Amino acid sequence: MASIKQWPAAERPREKMSNHGVQGLADSELLAILLGTGVRGKDVVAFSRELLHAFDGIGGLLCAEADKLLQHPGIGPARVMQLQVIMELSRRYLSWQLQRSDGFTQPAMVKDYLTAQLRHQEREVFVVLLLDSQHRLLKYVELFYGTINAAPVYPREIIKLVMQHNAAAVILAHNHPSGVAEPSDADQRVTDRLKRALHLIDVALLDHFVIGAGEPVSFAERGLL
Repeated sequence: MASIKQWPAAERPREKMSNHGVQGLADSELLAILLGTGVRGKDVVAFSRELLHAFDGIGGLLCAEADKLLQHPGIGPARVMQLQVIMELSRRYLSWQLQRSDGFTQPAMVKDYLTAQLRHQEREVFVVLLLDSQHRLLKYVELFYGTINAAPVYPREIIKLVMQHNAAAVILAHNHPSGVAEPSDADQRVTDRLKRALHLIDVALLDHFVIGAGEPVSFAERGLL
């Protein structure tokens, strides 16, 4: 098998990036530049394609737990750390972008941020996003774990956080590890209870997002708030 150095220059990922920009590269080519080298019998582009296929795309690869990554031939601790760094950088970039803009009034940006935070979680996590009066992020808090049915969501804990950070508005979110993002009756009951509690202290509940395997669901967009 020919090494990438023997490929025509126009087909090598680094040269393509230099000539056409990073946006012109396929996911496998971007991953190949990150990894640098392939494995025995596979050049780095072929290995990258294999990884993307095995983990159902770039999102699945970056969200995969370390133990699952290590089970794949050719991935060791150093490569796991590379992938984890890329994922964490993407989360921090989204957080930075939302803190500096009016992003939390834009549902698409909020969905991207919450998907990066929650889709990889293997158990249900209930999250509170505390916002200032201009709807910029003050703090992201993973507050309750388990399932909404099995682990009660206590309004007093959320009220305490709101008061502690002097938040003017709140966004709620949780994930469905089963993959189905459709809100349940329990989700609706929790949302209604928290909306009433926040109203008593004059704090707006802007939205509640459910993150699953497909498109996240927004309570506000569904008219459920």
